[in-house]
Amino acid sequence: LIAGATGGVGSQVAKQVSASGAVVFLTGQNSVKLADVALEAGIPQTRCFQMDITNETSVNQTIQQVLLQTPVINILINATGIGVIKTMDLLTSAEFERTLQVNLMGAFYLVKAVLPNMKEQKKGLIINIPGVLGKVPMAGAAAYSASKYGLVGMMQSIREELKRTEIRITNIFLG
Repeated sequence: LIAGATGGVGSQVAKQVSASGAVVFLTGQNSVKLADVALEAGIPQTRCFQMDITNETSVNQTIQQVLLQTPVINILINATGIGVIKTMDLLTSAEFERTLQVNLMGAFYLVKAVLPNMKEQKKGLIINIPGVLGKVPMAGAAAYSASKYGLVGMMQSIREELKRTEIRITNIFLG
């Protein structure tokens, strides 16, 4: 399952994973872009779901729809995210909150929705792509860095909860 398949990173991941022969499900906010990515990657439209990552109900409904088509979600790749790069004097509270909602709360909703299935199977892999600003700060990236540092910390904590299972969590720091 690739969440955020309509973005630059997500769409490339979708093509690569599909080319490997995996059964791939895609989510994205923009249905037109989602259809284009699926077509380019050779993924049937029936495995594509428009999803609002900031809405827990939307995430839960999407995961349930995926599980109607497949009994297991072996791998979750979280490629969702927005990047607001503004200095503190220009950054609005709404932009800061939106960034946290998409980049941090969205990941929380995804993992919370997928984890029960992985626990049932006693295995799974969760991959997040926080980017390099998830571990190296940059001027003007307070909102983005806060969300991605939070994502990394949350995943490290969940990894500790799962360390005696075959469910793995990893972060890929692109950039």
